[in-house]
Order: sequence, then C-alpha cells, then structure tokens
Amino acid sequence: MFDVDGTLVDSNYLHVHAWSRAFREAGRPVDSWRVHRAIGLGTEKLLEALLGARDAERIGAQAKDRHSELYLEQAELLRPFDRAPELIHTLAERGVRVVLATSAGPDELDVLRRILDVDDVVTGIVAGHDVEATKPDPEPVFAALERAGTDAGDTIFVGDAVWDVKAAARAGVRTVGVLSGGVGAAELTDAGAIATYADPATLLDELDRSELAALFAGARGGVR
Repeated sequence: MFDVDGTLVDSNYLHVHAWSRAFREAGRPVDSWRVHRAIGLGTEKLLEALLGARDAERIGAQAKDRHSELYLEQAELLRPFDRAPELIHTLAERGVRVVLATSAGPDELDVLRRILDVDDVVTGIVAGHDVEATKPDPEPVFAALERAGTDAGDTIFVGDAVWDVKAAARAGVRTVGVLSGGVGAAELTDAGAIATYADPATLLDELDRSELAALFAGARGGVR
C-alpha cells in the first residue's frame, strides 16, 4: 500500500507553494513551514488545522479552489521520484498486490496517475473522493485493504507523512517511511514507522533486505 504525494511523486513542495499562495490571496497568510507539516492531511482537515474552524468555514472553499488551480497550472513541474515506478513494477512482478492510497482529488489524481504510469500493474487506487474521512483517519487504509483483498497483518503501508503512519496504525497496518516528503526519520519512527528509507530508489536497492521482503514470501505462499 503506497501513499502518492511525497512518496512516489515529488509534489509536496508544489502543494506547499500552491496552498501558501492561495491563503495569501484569500487574505489569511499561513507560514510555509506550517503548510508543509499539514501536507498529507485530507483537504478539510488541512484547512481546519491551518486556519481554525471559523476561517476554514469562511474562506476554505475559496482557498481550496485556488490551490487546485495553482497546483494544476504548475503540473509540468511534477515528476516521479527516481525509480518509483520501477519499485511498483518490481513488487507487482513478485506477486505483491499494490494499492495506491491518496487524498488527491479527481483532477490531481489524473495528473499523478499519468506521471506515474503504473495503472497496469496496481491492484487498485483509493483517492479522497472514495472515502468520507481522510488521513489520519484509518478509513482510507481500510478501503485500500478491501480493494486489495488482504488482511492488515499481511500488509505494509509505505508513506512519507506522520499522517500516513497514524492512519495505518489505526487500521492495524505497519508502515515503512520514506524521507522524500521532507519529514525526518525520527519523527516518522516516533509516530510508529517500523523503518525508514531515504526515498523509493533506496528502498528498491535494499528491497530484498527490507521489511517488504516478507511480502514476497507471503505472495509465494498465497498471501499477498
């Protein structure tokens, strides 16, 4: 199970820029470092965390729409992290069912899917519009488990944010963290990640020695 933004695609800082500008244009500037720490939350949770309940209700819809416009205007800057698609293909070739679990909305998801180009090998995709509650609520993880047809104990979540770790833990799923989203190893480990890697390329290089290696044996034994 993989998060997308900041985990497979180099998009977190584009989100930070788009949100920061959207808030400033709405007359409610938010420091960029605070925005970064909220990336990975579902949109409604992000707005409330950064603006407070009153301002989230007052300008949230305006900021959300403007963020989406600014993000999509700069979509040509997006790229998969080095060897991220290869990591997904390698896991699929070894019999592991891979599901993408993201908070992205439909327009953003279309861009991410086109950039990653792994639709032919993933078992499914769970996005923000597929669930009512977003990370760190476990509902996206439960939905991804259902999509994959696997048990929590036979699954590993790979993500870059504390919110990924918390959502997975609440669903009984272990998390391997990557640092490519800008969150440090200590913070991910403190949240409950069982291991951390610099980025998808490093995880791929160390795949046979990584925590994901247990999934290959499970796949050979009929559990993926």
